[in-house]
Amino acid sequence: MNWGKYRNLIFYILTIAFFSCLMYFFIIEGQTLEIGENIVRKTNTGSTWENFQESFKANLHHPLALLLAQIVTIILVARLFGWICMKIKQPTVIGEMIAGIVLGPSLLGMYFPEFSASLFQKESLGNLQFLSQIGLILFMYIVGMELDLSVLRKKAHDAVVISHASIIIPFALGIGLSYYVYQEFAPEGIQFTSFALFIAISMSITAFPVLARIVQERNLQKTKLGTIVITCAAADDITAWCILAAVIAIVKAGSFTSSIYVIIMAIAYVFLMIKIVRPFLKRIGDLQAGKKTISKPMVAIFFLTLILSAYATEVIGIHALFGAFMAGAIMPENAKFRTLFIDKVEDVALVLLLPLFFVFTGLRTQIGLLNDGHLWMTAGFIILTAVTGKFIGSALTARFVGINWKESLTIGALMNTRGLMELIVLNIGYDLGVLSPEIFAMLVIMALFTTFMTGPALDFINFIFKSKKSDEEMHDGHDSKYRVLLSFDKPESGSTLLKLAHDFTNKMNGNKSITAMNIAPVDEMHAYDIDEYEDAQFKNVIETSHDLKLEVTTLFKASTDIQNDLAGISNKGNYDLLLIMLGKSMYEGSLLGRLLGFTTKIINPEKLLNTVKGKGNIFNNSPFDDFTLQILDKTQIPVGIMVEKDFKSADKVFVPIFNLSDFYLLEYAKRLINNNNSQIIILDAAGQIRHNIEVKELIRSIEQVAPNHITLYNEKKIEKEFLNSQDLMLVSSKSWKNLIDSKSLWLSDIPSTLIISNP
Repeated sequence: MNWGKYRNLIFYILTIAFFSCLMYFFIIEGQTLEIGENIVRKTNTGSTWENFQESFKANLHHPLALLLAQIVTIILVARLFGWICMKIKQPTVIGEMIAGIVLGPSLLGMYFPEFSASLFQKESLGNLQFLSQIGLILFMYIVGMELDLSVLRKKAHDAVVISHASIIIPFALGIGLSYYVYQEFAPEGIQFTSFALFIAISMSITAFPVLARIVQERNLQKTKLGTIVITCAAADDITAWCILAAVIAIVKAGSFTSSIYVIIMAIAYVFLMIKIVRPFLKRIGDLQAGKKTISKPMVAIFFLTLILSAYATEVIGIHALFGAFMAGAIMPENAKFRTLFIDKVEDVALVLLLPLFFVFTGLRTQIGLLNDGHLWMTAGFIILTAVTGKFIGSALTARFVGINWKESLTIGALMNTRGLMELIVLNIGYDLGVLSPEIFAMLVIMALFTTFMTGPALDFINFIFKSKKSDEEMHDGHDSKYRVLLSFDKPESGSTLLKLAHDFTNKMNGNKSITAMNIAPVDEMHAYDIDEYEDAQFKNVIETSHDLKLEVTTLFKASTDIQNDLAGISNKGNYDLLLIMLGKSMYEGSLLGRLLGFTTKIINPEKLLNTVKGKGNIFNNSPFDDFTLQILDKTQIPVGIMVEKDFKSADKVFVPIFNLSDFYLLEYAKRLINNNNSQIIILDAAGQIRHNIEVKELIRSIEQVAPNHITLYNEKKIEKEFLNSQDLMLVSSKSWKNLIDSKSLWLSDIPSTLIISNP
């Protein structure tokens, strides 16, 4: 018997047994020490089940358990409404704002009061508020880091004029509005100056993060207009937060003269941050240059800077959020460094903590208080004042400095976006007691409306100023060129698809057009590093195009709905073929997956409605991932889906024909022969080619032009060695499904495969 094999097992058993006996000995001996001590023992009344129920109920209402339940509910509801807004081409922040209102007394509290009172107990709201405040501090830190101050310094001429006009005009209108609503809506004991200043600042704010995302999504970031509006928003943000800091100081002090000391301290704080702290952080950032990660000591230094800055401004009396914003703005300007640091912060801040702020705002928003026509008319008047001051004020100023009407109106529409930044201002006013519940609800509605209207307003402006030039460009698109569009998500995928496109078009000279497109999720980028992101995505494609001596047009777009944007560009661009890579995800298609950012192959929500109508099956048994399915469903041109296995070139190509509907594959085989001198082997799997005169004529015509380049193969059994010798397999999308379903033994041994759909 080999004791070596069991040595570890014997040692394990003996160790457990010895120390278990030792523990038992000490427990027995320890109980003898209780003699003479006043030991209080719990006496349980009732059955074991009743005791368990009482314990379970107590655990449910424990503050930590309640907070965790609140967080889970908030994140799920916020993601649901954010996803809905994304689908209707609206910023996800609108959905999250609506989610907050839905979970508050305006809806959940009205129709399910017991559940609302149980989930959001009054005594638990303090925990929720503090967590949401931490989320806001981290968010304002990110906002500060996303400001590209170098752009602000270089291109601030017209932008600063427009920006400051877009603050002073709505600010003045806000003061005027306060004159009419003060007596009816101001809380008791609040001075007119304090009330008016908060109304005015709420009219003047612009949501820089939302605006930056919209600019990216609409591909405006490289245009002069995009640069101006980003610079305007950055200048607006800095100015508005400085004004807000002064307003808070005045409100807390009670008058301007009383706030002078606070303002002087705030100026000293800003001077200290810019002249001392910023150079210190820059030197630390320089040590990080070129590294792909940030060390923990450096992370600690920057977080300490954030916390100390927020603490200083809170103590001074101008709110911790200003300190967080300032800490972000003075971070080292290296784009890669900021990207690395933002990636560390924003996942927790935006996904976990920020939705808590939306719901906390929603719990304060009582739309039910607006219970008569006069109150709704007042709310409408507030919205009109806000839009007039920000939209029209910005647009007229932009026109005055020499910008054309279309771009001026676009600037006005974008600057009118208030989003989350408005809610932050309103909550500060509410906390200070300056805003009553009624006026708070009206201003929240105004924030929602002005953010929601940005997208439709931009679409309407583009529709009005739709130029004849664009129509001519669309008309000119109908030429004899063979147009290939390849869409990729990873740089290496773009290189592979470009090689394939080259094989299809190599000898066509000037009669071809190849466009390489990358559509990136807008949430993965920041306003200041979008150029660097784009360069990284296209680096492999450009290098491959140089190697192949191939002229390629690059197209980059930031998007919140990649599938629809890809389908739209494909359909409108007069392309003859779209090439994409096959994606696979184990979470493809489920509603929960859509909400949380992934999907599952088990249940596809878009098939749910068709199932109810009797048009389909809820279970998604397609061999394609959900992304590919949507592309196939929405595009009106042929789509080539690449399954890549070390693809180099399509020199040897295998084309299995399973039924008559697969014969369109021969046209693609013909292109590969003409442009790449490919060797084509056609498998007549169903034995239908030799009985079809039309197909036999097509093969004969190919043989006449390129003899010895096409071979008809009638064998039913395909050898593994034969498949391994091929560079590419062309297969129809229908036959691909049959191959997957049949679980053919040779399927795992197939070479790189191009699955071609024929719409």
